Amino acid sequence: MKRIIFFVFFTLINVNAFSQNYETTHVVVEPFSDSIHRTGKLAFKNTALLTFKANGYLNVLSVDEGDKFSQGDLLASLEDNELLAEKNAQFAKLLQAKRELKRAQELLRRKLGSQQELDLVTTEVETARSAYQVSTYNLDKAKIIAPFSGVVLSRHTELGELQTPGKEVLRIASLSQNWVAKVALTSTEIGQVSLGQKVDVLIAGKGKFHGKIVKIPAIANTDANLFLIDILLPALDHENGVVAGQLVDVHIPQLSNDFVYRLPIDALVGVNEQGQAIVLIASEHQHSGTHVFSHNTFDIFKLDNDFAYLISSANATDLHVVIRGWQHLDIKK
Repeated sequence: MKRIIFFVFFTLINVNAFSQNYETTHVVVEPFSDSIHRTGKLAFKNTALLTFKANGYLNVLSVDEGDKFSQGDLLASLEDNELLAEKNAQFAKLLQAKRELKRAQELLRRKLGSQQELDLVTTEVETARSAYQVSTYNLDKAKIIAPFSGVVLSRHTELGELQTPGKEVLRIASLSQNWVAKVALTSTEIGQVSLGQKVDVLIAGKGKFHGKIVKIPAIANTDANLFLIDILLPALDHENGVVAGQLVDVHIPQLSNDFVYRLPIDALVGVNEQGQAIVLIASEHQHSGTHVFSHNTFDIFKLDNDFAYLISSANATDLHVVIRGWQHLDIKK
């Protein structure tokens, strides 16, 4: 925020300090610090949608929604009779092509064949080998093997259903370094956060966790013109009641380069027509030892329910501010 130079206007007022009842506080210049408090939702940073490569009827489904699994587990598979038969047929064609190649090589060696015939048979061997590799791949892809350890988020099919390439079967997520808290920020707040910034996330019944911001969108992603950021969390115990969609409290601390006086809101006498804060400053008279007061005005950086933040500079002097009783002071000019 661009710093605005403040002007101080004061009127010295003599007061019989011993006949008045008031309270002052010592206020020093400090960097402005604030925090963003929001309610967010737990989610998975990355999920994976599993499908079959081949056609077939589903005959094995070993997991359901909410089930955990380990890397390498068989999650689902198709009836593979046709695929196995296709693989065997392609293997037989490959063996026949290899025999023909061996025969063509022998004929050429005996000068009973031609190089052209040999090249043609060689091509047939490569074609048969490729077809066999495709049939082997399709047979392998008739099974869904867990690519990592995680949990099933959703299931989109039933046993016995015909599966086609690309049809959704399971959506899964890893439980390792994959939990995030999603929080919506305003256009002003999004400029006050940065990637890697430390964030505290409170999960009801589980305690406080320390996370960091790992995604900041470039454009608003809601109709309310809010920006949805991701806060990466440590591994959470899914079996202990932590679920995606659970509400969490998010605290994002901030520290700016602006310097302010942080006054209790009770010290604010009023606001003038220029929007400046009016504050009563107490000082000790050099000769009499009695208190004198000055009405000072400061530009306002921010107000909240507890404090008034008044614009200052890094080398500004400390203040003694009347925070209570200024309304009842018997002030005489």
